[in-house]
Amino acid sequence: MQETIQFVVEHGYLVLFVWVLAEQLGMPIPAVPILLAAGALSGTGHMNLASSLLIGVVASLISDTIWYEFGRRRGAAVLNLLCRIALEPDSCVRRTEAVYERHGSRSLLFCKFVPGLNTAAPPVAGMFGMPFGRFLLFDGAGSLAWAACFIGLGYAFADQIESVAQHASRMGASLLVLFALVLAGYIVFKWRERRAFMRSLTQDRITPEEVMQKLNSGERLAIVDLRHPLDMLPDPRVLPGAIRMSPEELELRHDEIPRDRDVILYCT
Repeated sequence: MQETIQFVVEHGYLVLFVWVLAEQLGMPIPAVPILLAAGALSGTGHMNLASSLLIGVVASLISDTIWYEFGRRRGAAVLNLLCRIALEPDSCVRRTEAVYERHGSRSLLFCKFVPGLNTAAPPVAGMFGMPFGRFLLFDGAGSLAWAACFIGLGYAFADQIESVAQHASRMGASLLVLFALVLAGYIVFKWRERRAFMRSLTQDRITPEEVMQKLNSGERLAIVDLRHPLDMLPDPRVLPGAIRMSPEELELRHDEIPRDRDVILYCT
């Protein structure tokens, strides 16, 4: 354990850069502990506060720019992929789009503080054509606020964090094992949660080919298009006879859905 702490002290800037970059790219590893550690090391003179802050912001901007470009070039498919990588529930896409529709580019100012939204917001900005200069301005400001908040907390409580690190050093390798088990348990929990959700969906799913066959055969269907308004921008087409409403409107407008035929809901 002492060797691990010494490694972090000696290679703090590299560890900070790689860790933040990986977390912002979608890896299920929290970046807050390393930001707090960087602040604490700055407070005890082992790292420079301004350099730590700059490296955290640059790492965040690099990953966000990558996702922005993917979102601009590949659209909603990238957001769906990102939410799967991040092990977030399937509400990730819908929640991100709703926040972006409500706040626009300003969502980049606070998205880093919202789990799931922090990595998903940049590709959404790219999907819906935010100018790159505006993206850099708002995302840079949001990254600066995020990094400054946690690095600043680590700096302010450097003595207390150093005391915790000394206790952790005395615990030895058992602490690393405990940390690895907790992280692995979190990943397995999120994976099983998603698998259970997907299994529940497959029981009542119908393929696009089956829908087309039913339409071509003249079968009467009630088709409800639940796509978010932002999803309609890149592809405004709808299935023939589909009723347009958002998921939030389902309860209020359910009487518009015919009950004398099969009902098909789709949102992508």
